[in-house]
Amino acid sequence: MLVSILVTFLVVILVLYLINLLPIDGRAKQICRVVVIVLGVISLLRYINVV
Repeated sequence: MLVSILVTFLVVILVLYLINLLPIDGRAKQICRVVVIVLGVISLLRYINVV
């Protein structure tokens, strides 16, 4: 369980980093960041059996 939580956390960090490299405007980047963070939190909550 701990390994899967760590992998999920690292994937979210990597995706957020890659979003920062995209040549899009700030508003679209912010929306993408929020979507990735929400999906990451939902995934982490599934691993600890809250959702």
